[in-house]
Amino acid sequence: MEQKKRELRLERIVTIVALAAIVLLFAVFLKDSLLPFLRLELQNDLEGANEFLRTRGFRGGAAVVLVEALQMVVVLIPAEFIQITSGLNYPFYLALGLCDLGVCLGATLIFLLVRTFRYHSSAYEKRRDRIERLTAGVREKGTVLILYLLFFMPLIPFGAICYYGSSTRLRYGRYILTVATGVIPSIVVSNLMGTAGMAFLRNALPLWLLLLIIVFLAAALFALILFFLHRFAFRHSDGTPDSPVYLLIFLIVRLWHGRVRHLILEEERLAQAEAPYILLANHESFFDFFYIHQLAHPRNPNFLVNEYYTTRPVLRFLGRRIGILSKKLFTPDLSTAMGLVRTLKKGYPVVIFPEGRLSPDGCSNPILEKGGALYKRLGADLVLTKISGAYYAGPKWRKRAYHSPVRVTVERVVKKEELRDLAPEELDRLISETLYNDAGTWEGHYPQKDKAKGLENILYRCPVCGALYSTLGAGNELRCSACSRVFRLDEHYRFPELGSISDAYRRIREMEREALPGLRLQTKVRTKIHGAGGGRTREESGECTLTEEAFSYRSEQTAFSIPLEKLPALPFSCGEEFECYYRDELYYFYPLEERRQVARWALLADLLTQRRERQAEETAKAGGQKR
Repeated sequence: MEQKKRELRLERIVTIVALAAIVLLFAVFLKDSLLPFLRLELQNDLEGANEFLRTRGFRGGAAVVLVEALQMVVVLIPAEFIQITSGLNYPFYLALGLCDLGVCLGATLIFLLVRTFRYHSSAYEKRRDRIERLTAGVREKGTVLILYLLFFMPLIPFGAICYYGSSTRLRYGRYILTVATGVIPSIVVSNLMGTAGMAFLRNALPLWLLLLIIVFLAAALFALILFFLHRFAFRHSDGTPDSPVYLLIFLIVRLWHGRVRHLILEEERLAQAEAPYILLANHESFFDFFYIHQLAHPRNPNFLVNEYYTTRPVLRFLGRRIGILSKKLFTPDLSTAMGLVRTLKKGYPVVIFPEGRLSPDGCSNPILEKGGALYKRLGADLVLTKISGAYYAGPKWRKRAYHSPVRVTVERVVKKEELRDLAPEELDRLISETLYNDAGTWEGHYPQKDKAKGLENILYRCPVCGALYSTLGAGNELRCSACSRVFRLDEHYRFPELGSISDAYRRIREMEREALPGLRLQTKVRTKIHGAGGGRTREESGECTLTEEAFSYRSEQTAFSIPLEKLPALPFSCGEEFECYYRDELYYFYPLEERRQVARWALLADLLTQRRERQAEETAKAGGQKR
């Protein structure tokens, strides 16, 4: 305990001193070097600017080196700001040399702190898991290659990488040579951005050209990173979750989405699972795959996704690069089981969302395709995981996402030894009960002012008067044009008169249940058909019909009818389309009138499936009693 206190005290002292020095040095640099130099440049006094560099350049250069070095020690401060600044203030070749010298000085200080004083940086420790995950596939190839890989990865501070390198057995000579050369591409890009910025300030470069240069430099660095990763680091990992494309996808998702969430991980039970395992989770939002990925998996997990995401041109390329698993929704597909076996044999965990579609109202959908028998045959541990809060963070019915808490909880690990003793039906029941979630019970706080926008695409009937397509969500209010009622969402996503959104949806479900006898629903549609296996996409116009027995479609070119026993659900996109597979082709149906009705088609299909399953259970019970 005393040792930890001393280490913590040392870390605080080093961090405070380094930060104070950075602030002081940068202030001096701004006052004595950068601002006077920029003033002369903006006045087009090139001779005066050059003379200023000759008289003051040493002090400014020393400040660049020291700031670059100290920001590495504290890890928290990005290196780019001083690198771009030096590109503004010095010729390119000099800026590059100063920044690289600063990096080497910082790397040396870190090496001494770690090797001599056994110094630990909490800022580095927070990034250790990410570094270890990124390097898991190349550790056997040597520390030098790992360091180069990390220097080529964006969003990992140079300081964190140097702390990692210093904690290995790498000798100082190889360590500092690797650091000095590994950072050059990033420094070059930052310095050139600064140089381009100076040309813009001199009025020698128009703004559009400055932006074009910045985009080009970023793209060139990105292409170089991809080439290095594919050619040297991950040459044998193509087609697996260890591929650079997999890392790139999750990097983009993190940049786009990850920082607008407060993610709470309750993952202690994950340590009980023996890898490779199968992780099952409920499905509340499109970004559930990202939330599940943040768990402490021993290896990057693979995902089972809708086949659509692996057959479109760009998506197909990405899917092949990462070896993604696919399945046609609510359609028998033997190739899926084979893919699961291959992935588990390679040692990768597999993530499955057994609902197969997003929750419309915040309550978990019934699991229509039972997997208990398959999971028993696969013989891998099952990790049952519940996602809470994601429904309100990014619901199915609203395009905009909000900053809000999302909790991922590993609820239970079912060991493969336990699986042998469970009947498939028992296992299916255990999975359904463990994963079930009702967003209406989630006590989040949502102060946003347009929570109800788009809600009419789920609550398409008035929950009180029952009028069809009479609702409209605006701000935090859902209004009914038929009865003039106004339902207002509070800060917990609850209507004072109705309860939660799922409570209001239950009211609509009961209204629709009464419409099932003699049901005949029809609508004219524009149809987009995606060919089997990523084949040609074509469009046509036709008419869809839903009865108690079947779903039918007819156009001038196509006609088919699917018994509902073979079509347990109609997945849909709010306010856009509903969909199904027929003969391995994916049909998207866009109603020509009242797009809100797609939610009704999906709900009625669900109710017909529930009624059929209930009747089958009652028949089975009656047969058992007679025997």
